[in-house]
Amino acid sequence: MNTKTNFHGVYPILYSFFDEQGQLDREAMRRQVEGCIAGGAHGIAVMGLATEVGKLDVNERRRVIEWVGEDINGRIPYAVTVGEGSVSGQIAFVKGAQAVGADWVILQPPAIGGVPESEYVRFLGDVASQSELPIAIQNAPGLMATSLSNKALKELNRQHPNVCLLKGEGPATYLKQLMEDTDGAFDIFGGMAGIQLPDSLRAGCVGMIPAADIFDPQVKIYELIRQGTPKATAEAERLHRELLPLLVFMMSSVENFIAYGKHLMAKRLSLKSGKARQPSVPVTEFGLQIMSHWAAHLGPL
Repeated sequence: MNTKTNFHGVYPILYSFFDEQGQLDREAMRRQVEGCIAGGAHGIAVMGLATEVGKLDVNERRRVIEWVGEDINGRIPYAVTVGEGSVSGQIAFVKGAQAVGADWVILQPPAIGGVPESEYVRFLGDVASQSELPIAIQNAPGLMATSLSNKALKELNRQHPNVCLLKGEGPATYLKQLMEDTDGAFDIFGGMAGIQLPDSLRAGCVGMIPAADIFDPQVKIYELIRQGTPKATAEAERLHRELLPLLVFMMSSVENFIAYGKHLMAKRLSLKSGKARQPSVPVTEFGLQIMSHWAAHLGPL
């Protein structure tokens, strides 16, 4: 596997854990970081959908990135998603992430429709021009409010070479075409919970960014695919097939995987509470039984 940035592997996106009073739980967040590192994560990411970023106020978002940077303490790479709605807001958050130890950042296009695509390129380029860190773009056609075409991504990289990574949310065929259309300009991490992980890696992805609850078997799949032997590949495919029922259940909706995935992670970390912050989809007793089954199958972190 060749990378341009040396960032690769499985980067679990952390959940936000809250205490009984609804405040961010410092010890639970620290326990999550330690569980991810002990489980073999190649890096850690925060401020994605799993972090319930849309339910955190600006002070809480700052607190989370500070806590996680403090707990990682340079042991593995650290990526922070930036979804502020203005150029100045994204620049400030990028600089804040760098100050607490982030190694690279993931920018989200502003969730504003009806404007020329060139304006998204200009927006993200203005942020990139003020960043000392490598930059990824989260591109999720059909999943996020806005996304960029392959042509626009290539132009963004041409204008700003530090925009050199992507979090590509889509099937392996989309990711392969994306690589071809951009002439291999980006190191691409897959998403979508890893439903197509083996094929995404075969397409040329350097890794993936899943939610934290099921990252460790995906680390094993990634390492086996990298080995490239028929025996290792067959084992990777077997592990992936074993996970597919859980991945499909989680990805029935974003709120579903936040609500149930956090409960699964809490069970694996032996935490008291895995409740999502309101508003949230209802969690059923049967759904919790399913999570208990998978927690027992996957084992503790």
